[in-house]
Amino acid sequence: MNRAGKPFPASVVEAGSGPRLWPVSEIIGPGRGAATLHDVAREAGVSLATASRVLNGSTRKVADSYRERVEAAAEKLGYTANLSAQATARGTSAIVALLVADIADPYFGQLAAGVARGADEAGLVVTIAITERDPQREVKLVRALRGQRPRGLILAASRVEGPDAVGLEDELDAFSNMGGRVVVVGPGGGAARSVAVDNQGGARALGAELARVGYREAIVVAASEGIRTSDDRLAGFTEGFTGAGGAIRDVRRAGFTRDEGYAAGSQLLREDVPAGTLIFGISDVVAIGVMSAVRDAGRQVGADIAVAGFDDIATGRDIRPGLTTVRVPLEDLGYRALHAATDPDWDADEPPLPLEVIVRGSTPPRD
Repeated sequence: MNRAGKPFPASVVEAGSGPRLWPVSEIIGPGRGAATLHDVAREAGVSLATASRVLNGSTRKVADSYRERVEAAAEKLGYTANLSAQATARGTSAIVALLVADIADPYFGQLAAGVARGADEAGLVVTIAITERDPQREVKLVRALRGQRPRGLILAASRVEGPDAVGLEDELDAFSNMGGRVVVVGPGGGAARSVAVDNQGGARALGAELARVGYREAIVVAASEGIRTSDDRLAGFTEGFTGAGGAIRDVRRAGFTRDEGYAAGSQLLREDVPAGTLIFGISDVVAIGVMSAVRDAGRQVGADIAVAGFDDIATGRDIRPGLTTVRVPLEDLGYRALHAATDPDWDADEPPLPLEVIVRGSTPPRD
């Protein structure tokens, strides 16, 4: 039976007549609009101001008996707060915006999990936007998100430096001037808070360790020049590897995806890559693509061509051989970024989270 007390139609198709469209009112009966704050106040027997203080997060004290009545009425009526109205009234909303480069990349998935954990504890909602590593798309997204008046904006996508990023700083300044807080995962700038990742130091330690266990020639599969994360990891690895007696044979520019790592690895292996060469992928996802290219070329990962990455995503621990990498505590990083976006007394001098070199079977020691 529908709400009007009529039976639902047995079928929406009459034999030989083609489909028949049933009016919504005939199926579900006459409807009503969403419950309003006035409805809740009337149901609870309180003033509109009291209902608003309870449901819109006012700092003014409301008696427990009134609060319980208002919350019970809101639940009974299915009332949900108007976030846009709240944002207009307060200047910001109970939203934190997170910009990532690629939601399919486990790096960003693990980082987002940490942001979501912190937001849940703070009673906030996370909205995620994907930049696709396009600086101008990032500018447009920040401009669009300003209209939602989020309390904080976390930029977790790899920062691009140079003319392609023109306009971003202006948009971030405008966001800050509206009362929102900007947090950058990595090196900050301007009024933005920064949650640091020591990409250069972690890669330096990785390069030094792999030279120490016997590798003498390395190839780096990096992203385009000007992407800060890639540039820092390339510089750090080069410094650590050459400082410990190794040599960088080549740097191939690709990207941050598995397919770009695979394509770069395939091209390399069509050339002369002697056994014992180490290939460092600028991220685990890139390194996993390189490993697949090694196998498809009829070579062996580890004993023949060694491969290392950076980040320590879960997939790198499960594949065989396991991937040598630098462990970044990604969930903790996201959790810290959330607090940087919301805590007024956040410590800007907090040291970077510790990174750790993890050596696995993809880089066995060489004699």
